[in-house]
Amino acid sequence: MEVLIRNARKEDAQAAVPLIMEAIGDISMQMTGETKEANIKKEFAQLFIRTDNRHSYLNTYIAEMEGKVAGVLVFYSAEQAVTLDANLEIYLSTKKGTSVQIDLETLPGEWYIDTVVVDPTYRGHGIGTKLLAYSEQLVKNFGGGKLSLNVEIEKEAAIRLYNRLGFDIVCPWTIIGEPFHHMVKTVYAD
Repeated sequence: MEVLIRNARKEDAQAAVPLIMEAIGDISMQMTGETKEANIKKEFAQLFIRTDNRHSYLNTYIAEMEGKVAGVLVFYSAEQAVTLDANLEIYLSTKKGTSVQIDLETLPGEWYIDTVVVDPTYRGHGIGTKLLAYSEQLVKNFGGGKLSLNVEIEKEAAIRLYNRLGFDIVCPWTIIGEPFHHMVKTVYAD
């Protein structure tokens, strides 16, 4: 079966948002300012169709298989993250009536894989690996550089996969109080 990777569109929200929420877990509460799953999903769908935050469709790529959303990649630069997260902080601070700070997830100068997730129906077809390769190609297209991601320290299978793909653990990281490994791969332009 062929996998097509394309830029996300606003209408992908219904299929993409639940996958992103599954991948980022409790971080979705921080990103939406909500605690109930239905409210998180509704708010996340709104963030997805907006253009001013890290989970916008503009920063998202869709792996499509059999005409359906089979996987999702959320990808942006560290420099974009500063503005995207500042916008989200303002939005959430206004919504909650108290100051909200979004945890940094990337180092300056990096290209960042915020989320990579495959729909359970399509797992085992190499879609996750294809999405990671696609992110590498994006970095090459931008002239090369460091490609990074964060992985929870107990996700040993994911860490092994990222190691096989050339990522190295460079430092410990903390997101919403939870420990992660910050992993980086240098990607050279063609």
